[in-house]
Amino acid sequence: MNHLLRHDTLRNRFFAMRHGESEANARDLIVSAPAAGVTDYGLSERGREQPAAALAGCPLAGADTLIVSSDFKRALETAHIVHALLGCRSPVVPRQTLRERFFGEWEKTSARNYERVWQADRRDADHAEHGVEPANAVMDRATRTVTELDAAHAGRTVLLVAHGDVLQILQCAFHALPATRHRDVAHLATAEIRELLLSASAVNAEHQRA
Repeated sequence: MNHLLRHDTLRNRFFAMRHGESEANARDLIVSAPAAGVTDYGLSERGREQPAAALAGCPLAGADTLIVSSDFKRALETAHIVHALLGCRSPVVPRQTLRERFFGEWEKTSARNYERVWQADRRDADHAEHGVEPANAVMDRATRTVTELDAAHAGRTVLLVAHGDVLQILQCAFHALPATRHRDVAHLATAEIRELLLSASAVNAEHQRA
């Protein structure tokens, strides 16, 4: 479910940031299970350097930015680096709902296997082949996180630090696109920051259903 379809506007400004390069990225591994991702596979040396470059020229609100992050180690480490660089007054808020998409039987296999999942996603956003978390389930939890944060705050700049698939699917939601299209949205590189803008088509789509 895309919870954003029920909103004409948002009260806060939202940005997405993919975590910096992780040890899993550097080793070409899929690491999506909380048992491994929460405690292990943090940022690589390159990953720890990337946030500073990503912030250059980025229109975040400095110390007033609210950072909400996946509780996976690679995301939280990225979030805390950004927090320190911006001198944020509010603490980093970890959210399990921003965790990496679970890739089931592909866990700890080559990252080349992502493409197998994405091919299936294009056919059916509800598929759970090989125990993979459905893309529509990711959209549900990610958009629910945004709407809950938007209800809890007003006039804030919110930086969501998460993972590739989660943020690709969340971008689809902001553009009122189905989760089957998540690979059609511009790819987020490691540590890249991008503003999330609610598409007018999202509002129109909900009005047409009313």
